[in-house]
Amino acid sequence: MDTRPEQDAAAATARLVEVVDRLRSEGGCPWDRGQTLESLKPGLIEESYEVLDAIDSGDPGRHAEELGDLLLQVLMQSRIREEQGAFSFRDVAERLREKLVRRHPHVFGDVKAEDGAEALRNWEAIKAREKPDVGEVSALGGIPLGLPALQKAQRAQGRAARVGFDWPDAAGAVAKVEEEIGELRRAMEEADPRHTGEEIGDVLFSLVNLSRFLGVDAEEALRRATDKFMRRFREVERRMRQEGRAMEPAAMARMDEHWETVKAQDG
Repeated sequence: MDTRPEQDAAAATARLVEVVDRLRSEGGCPWDRGQTLESLKPGLIEESYEVLDAIDSGDPGRHAEELGDLLLQVLMQSRIREEQGAFSFRDVAERLREKLVRRHPHVFGDVKAEDGAEALRNWEAIKAREKPDVGEVSALGGIPLGLPALQKAQRAQGRAARVGFDWPDAAGAVAKVEEEIGELRRAMEEADPRHTGEEIGDVLFSLVNLSRFLGVDAEEALRRATDKFMRRFREVERRMRQEGRAMEPAAMARMDEHWETVKAQDG
């Protein structure tokens, strides 16, 4: 087996770690030396979304660059923890390697997994055994509190479904959406803002559940729908400017005409 690619990757990683160490060391970069775990947190989120944008762009070069920026976050945070005497990047890599081997016994052991679903069940079972027995164990345990709302809802629903708490088919999920919309209409008739807000949340939650049944990532679906709206709206703005007309309520009829035209052309 040719081990040169692995050796090349190890050497490149070692050189990169050396650069980060230099940036954080005495005589390094004042900005990098001034970073803390707290100051890096916003950048971690931003870099993650830039990776998603790069994937959607279809540009491999851009994707590689954005993955590098995300890796820098891992290296910087690991370096700060190393300075605190907590752990190093080597510890991070080794823990991940051990976990991947441990949770893939169908690859590194003698356990059988006929398909992806069975492999996932094995992963979850091993993960549950690894967690210390503290208090009540929940199928929803470990879901990050800070996840975007749609993603968090879909994750929670998926976890519940794994233990059998689910509709038998998508028809049940569709019926639930319709039921929640009916409850929203009644709340709107009551003119109760708190109740209306609660019912809107229930409608959104039921739509996320339907998305899961249909194999659609709700977060991604809404992001694409929003991007589509923004693209079409900008084209409406361009057409209105071309006509010398302002974007204002009095011009709503004309804006709507442009919107329908743009929508038809957009497909």
